[in-house]
Amino acid sequence: MFRTTLGDFELTVVSDGTYFLDGGGFFGVVPKSLWSKRVTADEHNRVDAGLNSLLVRTGDKNVLIETGIGNKLSEKMVRIYTQPAQLLENLRAAGIAPEDIDIVINSHLHFDHCGWNTVRSRDGKIVPTFPRAKYYAPEGEWKYARHPSERDAISFISENYDPLVESGQMTLLKGGEEIVPGISVRTYPGHTAHMQAVIVRSGGQTACYISDLIPTSAHLDITWGMAFDLYPLQTIESRKQYYAEAIPEKWLTVFTHDPKTPWGYVEMGEKGKLVLANLT
Repeated sequence: MFRTTLGDFELTVVSDGTYFLDGGGFFGVVPKSLWSKRVTADEHNRVDAGLNSLLVRTGDKNVLIETGIGNKLSEKMVRIYTQPAQLLENLRAAGIAPEDIDIVINSHLHFDHCGWNTVRSRDGKIVPTFPRAKYYAPEGEWKYARHPSERDAISFISENYDPLVESGQMTLLKGGEEIVPGISVRTYPGHTAHMQAVIVRSGGQTACYISDLIPTSAHLDITWGMAFDLYPLQTIESRKQYYAEAIPEKWLTVFTHDPKTPWGYVEMGEKGKLVLANLT
């Protein structure tokens, strides 16, 4: 378990396990001869992708950023992606029960980012996994998820969010809001039109859960996007904007899908190449 302090806050990476993604999908137009130097694919060209949530203890609130795949995938999706379903177990290992979570923030509503928002009860009803929590997600993302394109309809499972919106337990965000003192959201379009990163500030330090804008430490280069990005040119521009602030201000970048290196400091290396300084 990865844990550090950020000013007065405590940050813990809590994993839902790893799942399979197609290597070509994960790295888009980047040739396999290049990306295979950074990650290893199996005989089916699948790579292990992490499912990293971030637990922020502010002293007043327990804030959970992202909730992984969860345990409600169809049999077909389990065969494709697997379903590790380890988040609740790893939260318990961090000393947190579902009832202890005060706030849940989803960067966007793809199934691998909000799966544990809800669970299916014994009588078949969909109920909140974190019963006391206030949930937050981008409003534009929710509107799109209700009528997605044929290209990405598989990415959305309405049971992960619609019951929470209908009950009023989920608040929909425009972008730029401060959720609690020190924790705010900012829209970085590219992967989707309305995806929001979560920025955490305390004691003059900053961390950013950048979500699928930079899914792993192997995706630092501004052109190494995913085939899953709906707007790849916007991904490039959003990364430029992010680096222009995060590098000089030394933000701790949290990677949602890196199974081995969930966070680090992005730096400008030799010949302008972006490199990662791991947290020690």
